[in-house]
Amino acid sequence: MIDHRERIDYWGYLAIHETAKQSKEAIANYYGSAAQQAYFSGCSTGGHQALMAAQRYPDDFDGIIAGAPGNNRTALNAAFLWQFIQNHAPNDDANQIIPAEKLPMITEASVAACDGLDGVVDGIIDDPRLCNFDPSTLLCEGPDGADCLTAAQVDALEMMYQGPRNPRTGEQIYPGFPVGSEGVGGRGWSPYWADPSSAEQPARVDFWRYWVFEDPHWNWWSFDWDYDYAFAKQKMGPLIDAMNPDLSAFEASGGKLILYHGWADPVVSGVDTADYYEAVTATMGSSERTEAFARLFMAPGMAHCGGGPGPSSFDVQTALERWVEHGEAPDSLLATRSQSGEVVMSRPLCPYPQVARYLGQGSTDDAANFACVTPE
Repeated sequence: MIDHRERIDYWGYLAIHETAKQSKEAIANYYGSAAQQAYFSGCSTGGHQALMAAQRYPDDFDGIIAGAPGNNRTALNAAFLWQFIQNHAPNDDANQIIPAEKLPMITEASVAACDGLDGVVDGIIDDPRLCNFDPSTLLCEGPDGADCLTAAQVDALEMMYQGPRNPRTGEQIYPGFPVGSEGVGGRGWSPYWADPSSAEQPARVDFWRYWVFEDPHWNWWSFDWDYDYAFAKQKMGPLIDAMNPDLSAFEASGGKLILYHGWADPVVSGVDTADYYEAVTATMGSSERTEAFARLFMAPGMAHCGGGPGPSSFDVQTALERWVEHGEAPDSLLATRSQSGEVVMSRPLCPYPQVARYLGQGSTDDAANFACVTPE
């Protein structure tokens, strides 16, 4: 990207717009008439692109699906950097404080501590924001072992749950990664708390080296979480962050937006997506106005864009088409989890802030025995 600012522009916001524009032209030329509807669906960076389209180009798509969106991009990259720094002693890039092998054990303990908060013990944390898991309960009574944590590992884990903050103001830069996501799927945080191709450097390190500081010799141990982060946010935020909560232009265009995110996502924090949706609601002035064109569905136990111990297969596209083409807003999404081709669990995903609650009768693995309610 050095000396090619236009590449950052295209990566950040222009590519989807240009693709949509040229695709519509190609379709009209080939078929002799324009497409009746235009939809965009993406997850992770695709979810980031989805929200960028809704915010910057509200007339491009009639319906948009934004899954696990990495739209708070500068802050998310800061969170990956935070994970690396918290998991290493200063200037010691070679030795991780918490080895990746311990992450599934931590998840097992955290889920056990908070599983039943929703009234159902099912191996899933319904909302990690309500979980007060104490890592010190895993403190080794003797030497370090596979089923416990040293004092240094407890301290590192607590900082990872906390997430990056400005040391001068105390402001949260990015939410800590959720309790219950540590080792989901057997890997959890490990692919993003260090560079998968070179574990002795942070994930996404070239974002800082080349995009932000334009210095191939940049040293991450020198990062100032006050000044340097503010500099990165000022320089890159206008180009790559899709955080504008004012979706009134997309609303006025008649567009419909469905967001979804897994509460056990180890890559992009579901807390950040919930915070963004709440900011949209505050900006639009009411939940009723927001829900008329935009809805968020949080999936307990779902990892990044799918997988995890919770039901994570659901048909968002059909729900969006019914909303756009027939005016039928989705009141819930049926999510399932299958093993060997058979559904073993189903749950309704509820429009945020509603949650699914067990009705007290029948199998807790059957969505029919749950209802969407607004938490107190």
